[in-house]
Amino acid sequence: MTQVAAPAAGPAPAAAAPRPAVPRRRRRGRAAPYLFVLPALLLFAAFKLYPIGWSFLLSLHRTVGGAETFVGADNYLRLAEDPLLWTALRNTLVILVVQVPLMLALATGLAVALDSTLLRGRPVFRLGFFLPMVTGLVAYGIVFSVLLNKDYGLVNWVFGRFGADPVPWLTDPMWARISLGLALTWHYTGYNAVILLARLQTVPRELYDAVAVDGGGALSAFRHVTLPGLRPALLLTTVLSTIGTLQLFDEPYVLTGGGPDNATLTIGVYLYQNAFTYFDFGYASAIAYALTVLVGLLGLIQFRLLGEKP
Repeated sequence: MTQVAAPAAGPAPAAAAPRPAVPRRRRRGRAAPYLFVLPALLLFAAFKLYPIGWSFLLSLHRTVGGAETFVGADNYLRLAEDPLLWTALRNTLVILVVQVPLMLALATGLAVALDSTLLRGRPVFRLGFFLPMVTGLVAYGIVFSVLLNKDYGLVNWVFGRFGADPVPWLTDPMWARISLGLALTWHYTGYNAVILLARLQTVPRELYDAVAVDGGGALSAFRHVTLPGLRPALLLTTVLSTIGTLQLFDEPYVLTGGGPDNATLTIGVYLYQNAFTYFDFGYASAIAYALTVLVGLLGLIQFRLLGEKP
């Protein structure tokens, strides 16, 4: 009987090779970026995230007899019934609607003038218009309070030399608002002009040449070339000015203290008064969060209106 040989067994499958261990030096190299970022993250958490979170917790409490009592959303409901808050909001919005557009219009005109080749000594003018921004907020507020003083201020002294009566710059509600607007315009116009000028210098000169070839003048070039070219910078300056106006505190606090008759009371000044005059930290925190929501909404609207259309 013929025997059939069994098929030869193939070679045994090789065992899977172990993955090489990652060298310790390479692991340290991968962790190095996180170690360098860690101090900044810790500082951000300690001085930004923690105060923001603690402020929200404070907004849910009210100080009663020196102790913090949990009141839930009562502080937020109180916002709608506070007449002083609505006065502060109205004053802030008046500054936003009147002073900010005027300031940005002046800044645009300055940017165009400082970009003109007809102007001699342009670096000197640019420095001169930007210098007010370097001045401290409290310092220039005190300077304006002295200049605009009704009895011994330099401005009224000059007016008196021409036979004019002294103007109650800081003691009359209407003039106090005008004084605050003048101070803000003086301080921030040059700063915004420099931002707009930086954007204006990136606009191709060939576009202006094309307008000239088509027979357009300076006004046509400004409308069809300069303004479209400045659109991103105008959006940036508008958003920054809006945020700064809604947070306005130093100038009205130093110039008028929010007066006279609450004519220059802003949300920032009212928040400060509740926190450090009345020691109602819970309500002040609620005002701060309401202000944050307002800033976000206005910023969103501005991006929708002034942003690039798809």
